[in-house]
This record gives sequence, C-alpha cells and structure tokens, in this order.
Amino acid sequence: MTSGKIMIVDDDRNICELLRLYIEKEGFETAIANDGKAAVQMFDSVNPDLMLLDIMLPELDGWQVCREIRKKSQCPIIMLTAKGEVFDKVLGLELGADDYVVKPFETKEVIARINAVLRRIGKKESSQVKEVHYENLSINLTNYELKVKGVQIDTPPKEMELIYHLASNPNRVFTRDQLLDEVWGFDYYGDSRTVDVHVKRLREKLEGVSDKWSLKTVWGVGYKFEVKE
Repeated sequence: MTSGKIMIVDDDRNICELLRLYIEKEGFETAIANDGKAAVQMFDSVNPDLMLLDIMLPELDGWQVCREIRKKSQCPIIMLTAKGEVFDKVLGLELGADDYVVKPFETKEVIARINAVLRRIGKKESSQVKEVHYENLSINLTNYELKVKGVQIDTPPKEMELIYHLASNPNRVFTRDQLLDEVWGFDYYGDSRTVDVHVKRLREKLEGVSDKWSLKTVWGVGYKFEVKE
C-alpha cells in the first residue's frame, strides 16, 4: 500500500531523479514534470496528494503554477527555492503554498516536510464537520463555505481558515505570529503583512453584517473575533 502520490516539478532532471528515489523509498508514488506548463496540464490526471514545486521553471514559473492549481484544488504545495533567490514568503502564503524548502536541501528534510504537511492536512480532513454560526454569519470549514445573511460569499481558502480560527475562539486575542503558525502552519519568521491583508479582505466582506460580533484589531497585539454578550 502506498502512502500517497507526490508530484515533483523541477527543470533539473537530476534533482527530480534524486527526489523520486528518496520519496518512493518512503512508500509514495511519484510523477514528474520538468516545466510549469506540463505540470498544470498533468495535474488533473496525476491527482497528487502533494506537489513539490520549483519556483524557477520554464514556460510557467512556480508562482504561476501555484496560482493555476489553487483555482481548482487545495492539494498541498511545498515550494522549492534556490539559495540566494529572493523568496517572497508573503507571496507564497498569499498564493496558498503550504511550506517551502531552500536548495541545496537534505533529502531527509524534504521527506520530513512532506510528512508534516500531509499529517496536518490529514488531521483537518479526519475530524468532524467544522462549522460555526453567529447572527447573519455561517462559516463551514468542511465545505469551505462562508454565508452572510444566508448568501454564499466567494472566499479564498486561507481567508476561510482564518475567519474560522478566529470565530471558533471568540474574544480570544491572537498575535499575528500565532495566526501564521496556527492557520498557515509555517515555521515563519519576520513579515506578518499577509495576516493584515487577509483580515482587511475579510472586513470588506463582513462590514456592517451584525452589531453582535466584529473582527477587531487589538492595537500592538493582533486580532480577535469579538462577540458582544
């Protein structure tokens, strides 16, 4: 029995072969694409459980591939980036990457990160229906549905996960770093702009919906989903 299927996307065939050997040794199946266009075209037929995605690719770069995949799938994506390349972690988070690894990497580290991401996703899938309700607001994380006054609002996955996390812990204050860690799951240092961007977008969707709850900024600390008694 295999542990799942990993798609490796890198234009360096030696790296692909090295990763394939180690990943298959761990019991996974693999599929390989050497350019971004091929990766997007192959994705549906491969239907991977996780994608290792290099940033510097011919045809379409890793960012573009990540964008295309996120339009149709929540398949976990670990970005691969060469040391010395400017890797914009905020952009990676914004586009929906789940983690990243810097080259040159130890294959053991890649395997550890694959297993960690799959465990995290598995935990999300195995638990009961995740749903919270407030006046004029319904957040269903199992189906990734946000309803405002009974109308479904188109909401990107990370915004859904963020509002669910906050609304599931009413009146609890979270720092930006806590939210990055608990919602994005990154070992993430430094720039927390991405949380602010996601909160701003959520506020635009939720402004004036009810006077019984609100998405509050706690100055100098972070954010909370405030519920009035």
